[in-house]
Amino acid sequence: MTDAVSKPILNILKGETLSPPPIWMMRQAGRYLAEYREVRSRAKDFIDFCFSPDLASEVTLQPIRRFGFDAAIMFADILLIPIALGRRVWFVTGEGPKLDPFDVANFQELADKRDDSVLASIGETLRLTKAELPAETTLIGFAGAPWTVATYMVEGGGSKDRFKTRVAAYDQAEAFDAMMDIIADATADYLAMQAHAGAEVLKIFDSWAEGLPEPLFDRVIIRPTKRIVDRIRAQGVDLPIIGFPRGAGTLYPKYARETGVTALALDTAVDPKWMDENLPAGLPVQGHLDPAVLRTGGAVLKAEVDRLVDAWSGRPHIFNLGHGITPDVPVAHVEQLIRSVRDR
Repeated sequence: MTDAVSKPILNILKGETLSPPPIWMMRQAGRYLAEYREVRSRAKDFIDFCFSPDLASEVTLQPIRRFGFDAAIMFADILLIPIALGRRVWFVTGEGPKLDPFDVANFQELADKRDDSVLASIGETLRLTKAELPAETTLIGFAGAPWTVATYMVEGGGSKDRFKTRVAAYDQAEAFDAMMDIIADATADYLAMQAHAGAEVLKIFDSWAEGLPEPLFDRVIIRPTKRIVDRIRAQGVDLPIIGFPRGAGTLYPKYARETGVTALALDTAVDPKWMDENLPAGLPVQGHLDPAVLRTGGAVLKAEVDRLVDAWSGRPHIFNLGHGITPDVPVAHVEQLIRSVRDR
């Protein structure tokens, strides 16, 4: 039996419609699980955690063992690419990631300092995980999209509106686009490495795609994503690629048409009827339950699951959240979510 026959998520990504839809959750390996917190305590810091294949593989497998999700997504972070480009990244408890702010004018430094060997342990995480996964479970690799990664690099960490990065994109357009190309090429090669290490699906997270005027969206979201997809394909990698330009709104269909992604992950604000009418026919979608609904549980959760499953019943659909699970979600609510999807 081939993977395409035995793995529901790969079936969906080939254009099939399944009832019930397969399910996994963004950040399904995370702090809401006691077993995750125990393994996390063994690493000296978060970056060390990501670069420790034994630990990263173990937490990748935990939600599969506990819940039987249809996919495992490798445990890593979107900010590993800046490290491979010579930038310093660290995490501050209660504040999140920190970086030394990067001057876009110095974009050539990123190419000069690029060292892909920094990311080799991520390939080992995938190999270890693949060996332990059930035959029906799909293994997903991922990376952050260039725009989202660039916002952290330019701002020096998380930012409410990415204002400094947007100004740089306008004010230093040539240098900014050159920086984005360097990040895109490193990202494509990183994803291709993941494919060779055992990933069966690749996902591109553009977590901060919202709020951009269409001309800027074209430049910093669509153009670099297409560059990544084209470079991956040029290396002979034909795996499905899921794009997630969170907050893209009415620009989701354009992203789907122009980037070359196989499937589209949707955020919580999407209207399924409008999106279904405007997306390319047959394009698989993933999403898009509000994590706050999962935190609430009960009748609210059941009603929203029913709404979304029914809304996407005519299109290939992978059930997921519209953003990552929050650390305070009770395990019982995750169990309810899975029952609600699978026992309809």
